[in-house]
Amino acid sequence: MKSQKYLFKALLTPEGWLEQTVVTVDSLGKIESIKQYIADETIDERVEGYALPSFQNAHSHAFQYAMAGLAEYHEGQTDDFWSWRNAMYDLALRVSPEQLEAIATQLYAQMACMGYTAVAEFHYLHHQHNGKPFENTSEMGQSLMRAAQRAGLHLTLIPILYQQGGIHQPPTEKQRRFIHADIEDFFTLIESSKQASSTFERVNIGIGAHSIRSVNLDPLSRLVAYRLPNQAFHIHIAEQLKEVEDAQRNLRQRPVEWLFSNIEVDQHFHLVHATHITAKEMEMILTSRANVVICPSTEANLGDGIFPFNAFYAKNGNWSIGTDSHIGLNHLEELRWLDYGQRLIHHQRTSFIHQGQPDGAQNALISSWKGGRNAMGLSAAHFFEIGDYFDAVVIDASEPLIATTSLKHLCNTVLYAQNQSMIYGTISAGKWIVKQGKHQYAESIKKNFVETIRKMANR
Repeated sequence: MKSQKYLFKALLTPEGWLEQTVVTVDSLGKIESIKQYIADETIDERVEGYALPSFQNAHSHAFQYAMAGLAEYHEGQTDDFWSWRNAMYDLALRVSPEQLEAIATQLYAQMACMGYTAVAEFHYLHHQHNGKPFENTSEMGQSLMRAAQRAGLHLTLIPILYQQGGIHQPPTEKQRRFIHADIEDFFTLIESSKQASSTFERVNIGIGAHSIRSVNLDPLSRLVAYRLPNQAFHIHIAEQLKEVEDAQRNLRQRPVEWLFSNIEVDQHFHLVHATHITAKEMEMILTSRANVVICPSTEANLGDGIFPFNAFYAKNGNWSIGTDSHIGLNHLEELRWLDYGQRLIHHQRTSFIHQGQPDGAQNALISSWKGGRNAMGLSAAHFFEIGDYFDAVVIDASEPLIATTSLKHLCNTVLYAQNQSMIYGTISAGKWIVKQGKHQYAESIKKNFVETIRKMANR
C-alpha cells in the first residue's frame, strides 16, 4: 500500500473537532501528518464523514458468540449466572480449533462493522476436548490470531491461568479444557503464544488469571512475578454476590480486598467487572491506579449488578469497556447502558460530565479509548498520534440527524441518538476494512461461519 491522503469533514482530536482535515498515512498505515485541507490540494479520497478514534474492546470471550441468545429459554427453572455458566461449559467442550477460528472471525468482523479495531481476548479455552494439551501448545490461541488478522483487528491475546473449580475446590469435569494444574505448563503456553504472535501483524500478548476463585495465592503470585514490565494483567473479580460470599467464607476477605492484601496491584492490572465493591475497595483500586473493565450488556444479561461508576469516575478512576459474552456488540450501546444505569440509580444526568468538561459523550468516547488501549497493553497517550496506526470509525455525514447537527452536539448525537446504521465504515491500519457498512470479506466469512455453526448444531 502506497501513502494515502484522506479528507474528512472533521476529525476528533483531544482538543476537539478539526474541520476539513487531511490525514496522510504511510505504506504501513501509520499516520504521517494531520492538517487542515488547503484548496486544490491533491487528495486520494474525500470521505463524506466524521472520523472518531476507533473503538477498543477490552474484554472478549470469542467462543461464547456461538451461544449468543441461546441462554434465554428457561422452561420454568431458576436461571442465574451459574446456570448460564453450565450452558457455556457445554459449548466450550465442543469447539475445535477450526470452529473457534470461524466463530471468532465472524465475531471480529462484526466488531469491525461496529467500529472496533482492537480486541483483548480473555482466552482460557486451551486444551483438546479430553483436557490434554494440543501438540502445538498454543493451537487455540493461534486460531484467534488468524481470525483477528482476517477480520482486520488488532488482537491482544491474554492466555488465562485456570486451576480450580472454586476457592479451594478441585476443577469440575466440564472445566477440563481450561485447566493448567502445573503453572510451569502454563508458562510454556505463554511462551508458545509469544512466539506464534511474532508471525502476525498487530498481535501482542497479555497475561492473566481467571479469578481469585480459580487460582490459589502461590500460583497467582508466581504469575504476577512472571509478567513483563508494562504487560497488561487481567482478572475477573467480584462479578457475582456468590463469589463475594464464598471469598468471605473461605478467605475471610472480600475478593478485591484479598487481592490487594496479597498482591502488589499496579496500573497495569485490569479488574474485570468489579461489580460488588465497597468504598474501601474502590479506594484501593483508585490509589493503585488499576483499571476496571466494565461490560454493561453482559453484566445486565447475566444479572451481575451495576458497577458504582459515578463515584469511581468522579475520582478519576481508570476504566474501559468490553463486550464479554457478546450478547451485545455495539460500543455506543455499552456506553449508554453504563450511563443510563447510573441515571436510574442516582436520578441525575449525565454520568460522563467530568472535570468541568460539558461534552459528556466526548468524555466517554475519549476515556473508553484510553482505557481500552491500556487494556491492550498499548500506548494511550493520544489518539490519532503521528507515527501510530490510523484506526478510525467514520460517521456517515449524510445520515439525516447527523447532517443537521453542529459539531458542538455531534458526539452526543452519535452516542445517544444513533445506532449502527450511521457508521459509514471502519479504517484499521490506514485501510478500509468496513465501508458503507459492509466488511471487505463479509461473504466468505459469513459462509464459513454459517457452515460451522450448522455442523456444530448447537443453535
